[in-house]
Amino acid sequence: MPRPCVPPPSHHTPPLGALLRQYAAGSALACEPVEQGLLNRGYRLRTTRGRYFLKHHFDPETADPAAIARQHRATQRLAALGVPVAPPLSGHDGRTVAVVGGHAYALHPWIDGRHRHGGQLTAAQCSRLGALLGVVHASLERVMPTHGRARAEPAESPDPADTFGLIDDLLARVRRHRPADSFDELARHRLLERRALLEQHAGRRPPRGGSVGWVHGDFHPFNLLYKGDAPAAIVDWDRLGVKPRAEEAVRAAAIFFVRPAGTLDLPKVRAYAHAYRRAAGATPSELAAAVHRVWWERLNDFWMLRWHYERGDTRADSQFPAASALAVWWTQEYDTVCDAFTA
Repeated sequence: MPRPCVPPPSHHTPPLGALLRQYAAGSALACEPVEQGLLNRGYRLRTTRGRYFLKHHFDPETADPAAIARQHRATQRLAALGVPVAPPLSGHDGRTVAVVGGHAYALHPWIDGRHRHGGQLTAAQCSRLGALLGVVHASLERVMPTHGRARAEPAESPDPADTFGLIDDLLARVRRHRPADSFDELARHRLLERRALLEQHAGRRPPRGGSVGWVHGDFHPFNLLYKGDAPAAIVDWDRLGVKPRAEEAVRAAAIFFVRPAGTLDLPKVRAYAHAYRRAAGATPSELAAAVHRVWWERLNDFWMLRWHYERGDTRADSQFPAASALAVWWTQEYDTVCDAFTA
């Protein structure tokens, strides 16, 4: 599943002099890290020419300059269609990716705005959100190459046999953790609970995903800026790729509209999904299949626990209570959730 943004690790100082010499952006006056972003690093940059967002493409999986340039071309084309994005600036050489000291950077205009989760949106704004994602998917179909889509294969759904092995490994790590704490207690409870659910529903493993298309790849509240009541910019296109589109719509809803207790705000989901289907031209059956695959994905997913116990990275710990409860609630309310996305 997409990794929601959490505070990044400590920042290094970007080589501002060498970078700004590649742009007509003036001289640096101030540079502050933006404390949001899980894999890459961002900076609020003020120069003699204005305000900018400087992005350091740090994550090895997405730091290839050619892939970044492809993302940049996509946002430029989307902007031409009126989609709210923030395309990067071009340097003196016409390129949008600056490589300094072996690291890739991009300079974007600074967008004034704030992030809003589903609890802060009205029903009308939820409809607008769903329509926006539908427009993104439909617009990407217009501006991106079709040969990339033809080569893409929907991924296999998680195998519960593999998940049972992972659960056993994580339970062993929980037992060994000292001193034991409340997170360990919750982790053990959820692991045992999830194993029982998977044993009960092992026969419901879905087939490969449905029709694929170009998607943002990481559509969630920290990658959407609002100015007032309206979306101002969709940012962070690092996961742009060819994947099942309807699944992105369901994953996004499961992040935007999850409540602290681990339930979904279904009236808001319904407004969002109805608008998405209309804008993207998606059928109810496509959404139903996507709901099933994302539900199964959630049942088998333990990335937050793996980060905590395998890597000693606790940045996602605060999200674990709601995310782990959602998988259980979704299983209990499966038909009601499916209806909210398809009716």
